[in-house]
Amino acid sequence: MKKNLHPAYRPVVFRDPSVGFAFLTRSTLSSDRTVEWEDGRTYPVVDVDVSSASHPFYTGRGRILDTAGRVERFKQRYGRA
Repeated sequence: MKKNLHPAYRPVVFRDPSVGFAFLTRSTLSSDRTVEWEDGRTYPVVDVDVSSASHPFYTGRGRILDTAGRVERFKQRYGRA
């Protein structure tokens, strides 16, 4: 394999500041900011807007749309009951 071709693959902390959720994983992303992790080591940190802790699909706080009115309106408009 050629040297100095691929980016560095190292531990990085991804943090969702809106809910205070963070996880440590490996990535090629780089960041100028760092954070001290639970193990006492310092890692680069990348702030993300949405994570599994804040996304409505994973938290169960998604909106439920009223589809009954739409189906009835479609049947009335096109005459198929």
